[in-house]
Formats: sequence, structure tokens, C-alpha cells
Amino acid sequence: MLPSPAIMNPIGQHPRVAGARSLLLMLVLGMMSILPARLHAQILVDLSIKRVLYIAYEPLLATVRITNLSGNPLLLADVEGKKWFGFQVETLDGRPIPPSNPDYEIEPIKVGPGESITRTINLVQLYPITDFGSYRIRASVYSAELSNYFSSPPLTIEITEGRLLWQQTVGVPTTDGLRGGSRTISLLSHRLTERTDLYLRIEDKDAGIVYCTHRLGDYISYGKPDILLDASNTIHVLQNNVPHEFIYTKVGLDGKILEQLSYNAPKTRPQLKRFDDGTISVVGGTLFDPKATPTPGSIPNLSDRPVPLPTPEQPTPTPQRGKKKKPDPLPTPAPIPASVHID
Repeated sequence: MLPSPAIMNPIGQHPRVAGARSLLLMLVLGMMSILPARLHAQILVDLSIKRVLYIAYEPLLATVRITNLSGNPLLLADVEGKKWFGFQVETLDGRPIPPSNPDYEIEPIKVGPGESITRTINLVQLYPITDFGSYRIRASVYSAELSNYFSSPPLTIEITEGRLLWQQTVGVPTTDGLRGGSRTISLLSHRLTERTDLYLRIEDKDAGIVYCTHRLGDYISYGKPDILLDASNTIHVLQNNVPHEFIYTKVGLDGKILEQLSYNAPKTRPQLKRFDDGTISVVGGTLFDPKATPTPGSIPNLSDRPVPLPTPEQPTPTPQRGKKKKPDPLPTPAPIPASVHID
């Protein structure tokens, strides 16, 4: 005899059979949710990048923090073609960006239980992420002992281009030990939400080589930067970074920063000047160290102000009977001793 339709479930199974299957399915799903959580918690990978907006070829520094939560010491090393440390870089539409050199090698490292290590990597040197657009980045760590990959939450960055302020193509002196040819020097400004940055780029366009894209510092856009080239085509830049303060930077054609100084100019604006011997230096302003700590006692305290002497009190006259009191004349201010200074 068939059971009554009232006690059949919608797919025609007996309630006890359907209940057992539902319980088994819940147990399987529960185990699947717990196992990955326990597995992924054994190595914690954190990724941090200082900014979201970058200009093309600017160093893009990614800091990765790896924490061993497995309770055992781990040896992180490449095994069977699997890199123990790397990144997953892709465009926002999911197109993966492979590394420039897929055969890169990183030295193995031991991480004790509960220990953390930190690595900072310039992603522009490892991945071709110089095209304009947005990229999604994850840091990835592989553990052969745990037989699993561990990844950080993704971060998104955007590559743009700055506004060209100045550009010049020059030759390379053979005395510098550099390859002959030419270098194109560009001065760029990059507008951010809270400030504007000034950049210097040196490249060999014929060879397709970018030697540097240096961020020189903050830049006040209404004051044009000064730029001069000396006899060896070394670059000298003077920029106004904050009101009454200037940054001087000297850069070689190989992209190395040779010197960077700060000047304070409360009254007149300093300038770059070329002297008769071909050298270039800053004229005007006062050289100072922006990282120096102010000297204690340079700012006076309120308690250091001199205390004025009290004014002598005038005696109160005693009224006499039978005589009409005359109005008191206005009191004459007491003289101030010559030795007392009043601010």
C-alpha cells in the first residue's frame, strides 16, 4: 500500500530517507567549510602597498608579511617547479600578467612557529605593469610541508601618466663609462587628492630602456621648477615643495640621485645659477635639514616672560566733619622705574 500523498515530500522520497540525506549533506558541507579554514589559517599572508595611484615606470613597492601559525617550524623553498614566494597579478577583467622572468629564484627561508618575516619587493622589476590601467595584486606563499598555497587579500592599484612639464634629449658623454647614444629627460607632475608630486624620468627611447622614474617630492604647482644641465648633462632641479621651502636634486644620466638638499627661503626665492666654470649651484635661501629635531629651548615658554612690578597703592584720605568733601582728583599714574621692561 502506497503512503498517502500528504506525507510524501515534493520529490517523492519518504520523510525519514529525505531527513537522513539532508543530515548527511549538512555534515559534509560543514566539514568542507571547516577544513579550508583550518588549512588556510596555518600561514597568514598580508600585503600592503602605500598608494593606489602610480605613474608608469615608478617603483611600486609591495610589502609582504608572512606569519607561521602552523605550530611547527616551516622551511619555505621552491619544490618541483613551484615557487614558494610570488604574486598573482591580473587586470580587473581577469587577464593574468605573467612575470617578466618566470625562472626567478628566491633563497629558501626557515620560519619558526609564531614567527613573522617581512619582505619588500619592487613589482615593476618583476612584472610588466607599466601599461596604463588598473591591476589586482595578491601575494602568494607555497608550503611544501603543508602542500598548499596561501594568498593575501587582493589590493587594486592604478597606473597613470603625469603631466609633462619639461623634456629634453641629450647625448651621453663617453667619459661617464655609460653606453653611447642619447637620453630623454622628462619632468612630470602628478596630481593626487591631497598634493601634487614632481617626477624625473630618464630613458633611452631607441633602446626601450627606462633608467629611472624618481619621485622628487611634493610640488607647488603655481611655482614652476627650475631645471638646468651642466657640462656633463647632469640634471639639476630646484622645486618649491611647501611655502618658503625648496628641494634641490642632482641626478646623473644613469638615473642615480647624486645629491638632494633642502633650503629655507622666507623672503626671496632661491634660484639655480650656472657659473663660469660650468658648475651649477643654488643661489639664495638657507640650507637646513628637514629631519633634524628642533633644539630644546629655542621656543621660549610663557613663564620666561618678565613679571612687571606692582604699582604702589595710594593712601585713602579720612573725611573731616563739618566740611564739604571735595571730589577727589584723578590719580596720577605712578612712574615706572627705568630698569623695568614692559612688553
